Amino acid sequence: MKSSRVILLCALFATALSVEPSYAAADDPCSQSGIVIRNATMLNLWYKKNDGVCSIWIHEHRFTIRPEDTMKIYSDMDCKTLYCPKNPTYKDYKSLDANGSCGVRILPNCNLSDM
Repeated sequence: MKSSRVILLCALFATALSVEPSYAAADDPCSQSGIVIRNATMLNLWYKKNDGVCSIWIHEHRFTIRPEDTMKIYSDMDCKTLYCPKNPTYKDYKSLDANGSCGVRILPNCNLSDM
């Protein structure tokens, strides 16, 4: 009786280990469309996407970032002063998207929030 429980427990554990990677490998629902990021700081900011040109990011405007993209947000038009001390990545934005809407907003002082 005890050995059958141990075998059953081991089988369940092995099943759980084999199922977990399949969940981790599941497609990120935002990976194709990207995550929409809204500037809710009430400030005009600037950004560089994929080390491109320094572009203005007018408050309340949105743009999309995908997993392969890099983006840095700046407080000055020369793109020299980072607005966020720890520059957020796609992974950071995705971790805040609690409702799965693929949307996040940046609030004053670089506070990030789900949309």
